[in-house]
This record gives sequence, C-alpha cells and structure tokens, in this order.
Amino acid sequence: MRATLLAILVANALVVAVKLAIGIRTGTLTVLGAALESGLDMLNNVMGILLINLAARAPDEDHPYGHDKFETLGAIGIVGFLSITCFELLREGVHTLLSGRTPHPASTWEIAVLAGTLLVNVFVVWYERRRGRELHSAFLLADASHTVSDVYVTGLALVSLLVARVGFPALDAVLAIVVALIIAWTGYGILKETVPILVDQRGADPEEIRASIAAIEGVHDVRAIRSRLTASGTLFAEVTIGVGEDMSVADAHRLADEVEEAIAYRYGLAEVTVHVEPA
Repeated sequence: MRATLLAILVANALVVAVKLAIGIRTGTLTVLGAALESGLDMLNNVMGILLINLAARAPDEDHPYGHDKFETLGAIGIVGFLSITCFELLREGVHTLLSGRTPHPASTWEIAVLAGTLLVNVFVVWYERRRGRELHSAFLLADASHTVSDVYVTGLALVSLLVARVGFPALDAVLAIVVALIIAWTGYGILKETVPILVDQRGADPEEIRASIAAIEGVHDVRAIRSRLTASGTLFAEVTIGVGEDMSVADAHRLADEVEEAIAYRYGLAEVTVHVEPA
C-alpha cells in the first residue's frame, strides 16, 4: 500500500504544478480550485503514508481488535479537507460573481496540458480503486472517491477555459460553485461509508447469521447475535447458542468450532466468538 500511495503522490504533485501554473496565469477560478483539489489529494497521500504503518499493526494487548480504525479516521480526515475546499470555492465563486471579475483567456497549449492532467486523474482513480479492493483498504477507496471529484473539477475547469475563449468568461464563477457542490457530495459519500465503521454499526444481518447456524446439528437455539465490520472488511461476530444440558465440554467445543466455520464460510474474513449455554 505504501508503494501505491507514493506513486499516486508523485502523479498528484505533477498535476498540482500544472494546474497552479495555468490557474495563476489566467486567473481562472475553476482551475485554481482544481489545483487546490489536487493539492488536497497530495495531503491525503502523505497522511495515508503516515497512517499505514499504524493501521497495519497486528492486534495487541491494548488494541485486541487491531488498528484498522486508524485508517478509517484517515478517511474522515479526507472529508475535513474536502470541506475546506468546498467552503473556499463557494466563497470565491460568490465573490467573483458579485465583483464581475473575469479570467484571462488561456492558450491552446494550456488547454491541452490541462486536458492531460484530466487523463492523469482518471488513471489515478482507476489504479487506486483497484489497489483499494485488492488490499481491502478503506483509505485507498475513500481517496479514490476524492480523486473522482478531482476528475469532475478538472473537467469543469476545461469547460471554463473553453467558454472563456469563445466569449463567456463570466461562466467561470458559476462553474466554481458547481464544483463546490460536487465536492460536498463526495464528502457525504465518504461519511456514509466510514461513519458506520467508527460507531460499530451492525456488520451483518442477524437473521442471515441465525440461518447459517440454526441448522447445525446440536444447536438448539440461537440466543444472541452481535456483529461489526472493520475497515478491511473483517467481520467480528459474537454468537450465543443453546445446547443440550448433557453435552460434554469437548462436544460443545467442537460445536462452537462448527458455528465459527459456518459464519466464516458465509462472510469470508471473520473473527467469531461463540458462547455456549445449556438449553
């Protein structure tokens, strides 16, 4: 994952340099917003590199469930950066509309180079999503979602440069406000994915778990089910089952192993604790 983030960091640094140069020369608000958006991508990559070692640590005495939530906190940090971007673009967009300021026309070369950064953004989204799924990384997937907004922002920046060339420079401020709304929606999507993990929302339907184990011979009833998901997709589940009063400790232990295996078979990565009580 570290190598993935380093590669993306280099790509984002190149994109930021290009967008800043074009945005400063033309004074185009959407291009400057796109530069800010890519700059936040860089900060996210740096934060991810710092967090990765902590999140990947094995469970220990103080953190028996592992350190995955540090990665989830990093995803929440991305939302904070998105909020800053959204506010600044809205503020500048409204100010530009009220002041009547318009950007300078961009050259054909500058438009072509900005289009090249759009292709870089698209590649980063594809690559980061693929690696995020392979590594079960909430941070990489959240960062990829952030970069999707960068794709939209860069696309609107291109539109702004093009329409300025044909005589509608004032549209830049309106597009900047649209960009801010896109960023806000992206932040909402990340929160929707990460907050349930932070607050230990139910990780699996209890009735599905009940159906998976109720038919196991020796299980008289399923009395309690609790579950939660980690950022890496591991399911932690606690199940209480009732068994016959005359069942030996050894048989009860074997039955608990069967219950654990049934849940792991259905949900993949799973850490299951089974409590056995007399029926």
